[in-house]
Amino acid sequence: MTMLPQPTGGLTVFFPAYNDSGTIASMVVGAVLAAGRLTSDFEVLVINDGSRDATPQVADELARLYPQVRVIHHPVNRGYGGALRSGFANATKAFIFYTDGDAQYDPAEMADLWAKMGPGIDFVNGYKISRSDPLHRKIIGRVYHHAVKLLFGLKVRDVDCDFRLMRRSIFDRVELTKNSGVICLEMMKKVQDAGFVIAEVPVHHFHRAYGRSQFFNVRRIVRTAIDVLKLWWTLVVASDRRDRPQP
Repeated sequence: MTMLPQPTGGLTVFFPAYNDSGTIASMVVGAVLAAGRLTSDFEVLVINDGSRDATPQVADELARLYPQVRVIHHPVNRGYGGALRSGFANATKAFIFYTDGDAQYDPAEMADLWAKMGPGIDFVNGYKISRSDPLHRKIIGRVYHHAVKLLFGLKVRDVDCDFRLMRRSIFDRVELTKNSGVICLEMMKKVQDAGFVIAEVPVHHFHRAYGRSQFFNVRRIVRTAIDVLKLWWTLVVASDRRDRPQP
């Protein structure tokens, strides 16, 4: 197997965290160990998005114990998109990796994405080998995946796998605006349309051992469907009209 040259430049790892007090400590410790094996120039951010449990206290204690850890506190919940935007805005290193704070992914597997980030690659997207969720979540997830791939013309295998490594310079050209979970769809569409080179790596997905999903209820699903259609109109329909030659 041909090994790609390793990335040069520091690494920011960040976790959007909302009521993840039962998992955020293991995720941060795992990230410190994993990132330290990749580069000596790294930082780990916890984006506490207005959590109402002990997440703020746990995160602050982690920052006290590990000099590489910083905590960004949102006084009120800004939504998943707001947490991601905060993470991207506060990252200081050349490369950014993020995953969720709920421990459904293993931070050690960021090494697989790092190994894939060679010259000419801008963005490494994880895709789930097998989704470890209840059946109804798997069905909703598959319907969403196929629907948005068709609507937005996306080429990636897994639109909603929140296990990603990217060059920070991407955000010199890509501006993210969404505060809801559709920010992942917005990001993948804008990154693809901007011509950035995307690679993909399989990653494991684990059963949620603590807390519950903030997405899988009827109200949020309806709201997400509306957000997706609004985003489709903006990024696909309106964009196509702007690009069309005028008579």
